[in-house]
Amino acid sequence: MPPRKRRKLDQKPKTKSSSKTSSLGNKDTPTYSHWLMKSEPETRIEKGVDVKFGITELKAEPNQTACWDGVRNYQARNFMRDQMKVGHKAFFYHSNCKEPGIAGIVEIVKESYPDHTQFDSKDIHFDSSSKKDNPKWFMVDVKFVRMMKRFIPLSELKALHLKHKSRGGALQNMFLLTRPRLSVQPRSLTSSSVWRVRRIESSVPMQGLPHQALF
Repeated sequence: MPPRKRRKLDQKPKTKSSSKTSSLGNKDTPTYSHWLMKSEPETRIEKGVDVKFGITELKAEPNQTACWDGVRNYQARNFMRDQMKVGHKAFFYHSNCKEPGIAGIVEIVKESYPDHTQFDSKDIHFDSSSKKDNPKWFMVDVKFVRMMKRFIPLSELKALHLKHKSRGGALQNMFLLTRPRLSVQPRSLTSSSVWRVRRIESSVPMQGLPHQALF
């Protein structure tokens, strides 16, 4: 489930929590530097709370920055906790809406720290099993960078994925289409060469991929 972002930001220095247990000690664990992060741009009420938070809401936040709270999937948490670094870029993806797709680009401006919503019994993301001295869930802060030159719908990404899957191409292993339930995900399952995803946003929809890298 895409998280709801809050205006509350931790103003403490960018330090890592000593309670973390990183998965990066495994030499077989791939590392990433480009991401896709999902959130819901349309109203949806959960336990009396509207979880709506699209890229327009991020732009309206102070300094166009918000914490990415509410992630309750272990793999998505591990990506944020262990691999997201200040300066990394991410696609802001609109999910669970009439037309899902990539709406813009954000930047990681603060590395992982404990998600405060896990300790708030009134919050929809409260986790009674998580303790402050050993937090289970983490979040990062993201800042709006820009809107896409055009909205890239999921339907177009799916069509390109199928084309690349059959012929070989940059989108053949895209996490969005191979692991669609993850709300925080790297741009691909493969090596750094796959980061050469072409500038789809500058192309005519479904007319192929131009030759400039997106980031």
